[in-house]
Amino acid sequence: MTDRYGCQSMVAPLRRVLVRRPDEAFGGADPERWHYTTRPDLEEARREHDALVELLRGAGAEVIDHSEPQPDRADSIFVFDPVLITERGAILLKMGKALRRGEEEALGRRLEEIGVPTLGALRGEATAEGGDLLWLDRHTLAAGQGFRTNAEGLRQLREILAPLDVEVVPVELPYFGGPEACLHLLSLISLLDDDLAVVYPPLLPVSFWRLVRDRGIRLIEVPEEEFATQAPNVLALAPRKLLMLEGNPITQKRLEEAGCEVLTYRGREISLKAEGGPTCLTRPVLREAIRRVG
Repeated sequence: MTDRYGCQSMVAPLRRVLVRRPDEAFGGADPERWHYTTRPDLEEARREHDALVELLRGAGAEVIDHSEPQPDRADSIFVFDPVLITERGAILLKMGKALRRGEEEALGRRLEEIGVPTLGALRGEATAEGGDLLWLDRHTLAAGQGFRTNAEGLRQLREILAPLDVEVVPVELPYFGGPEACLHLLSLISLLDDDLAVVYPPLLPVSFWRLVRDRGIRLIEVPEEEFATQAPNVLALAPRKLLMLEGNPITQKRLEEAGCEVLTYRGREISLKAEGGPTCLTRPVLREAIRRVG
């Protein structure tokens, strides 16, 4: 890992993060085509996003904008999905949602500009999206396998990650809302610390639930009524310092009772209408390694 990039953790202190401000493609999105609840209000979306960026800066992160024009790519504000950042550079993924194809190369170009080399790229029939990829630790990547990430995507990821001594653990995802809905692994679980996670158990495979528990990770459960408002989608700014969508009071209280500091943002336009929470809206580029005593 360098002082410019390196992110094989979901919880180490966030130091550099890339975002994309809502543009005309987002504001003009056809809800039926993009599977949004309604058409976003662009000006309000920009206000919400600007406030989100200020929270990130307030937490000590350098915020980098990805502003390359991407006409007709409404989902391009969700910069977490097109790439995976490792200690040796970026892996360009391949979007399972066909409407998003091309975001990968554009984001790769921006990362190169800020000093992040490209380590590899998925090819051919492979698909994988960042929302399905969860670092359990530096050498273990859990990978949701469903409508957005396929077996060939996992095979190619294993091949690219092999020199980094990373094990890719497949996690079978449920049908849930079908091919058009956005159900990623990170729709169901977020790490809050090395030994703490927030989860929505009803949609988690039993084998993965057991794997997480066997690793000594305590699970905080999201109630059914807050799953639709993206309560499991939580961004760790540092261990137990969290950013989540407002309007999830039960989950927020449970996190605080577990010793977490919780920041919230308003995301009516950028999150609730478009199926993307704080993790989706941010692409961590550098997380600082933590030296633990004892």
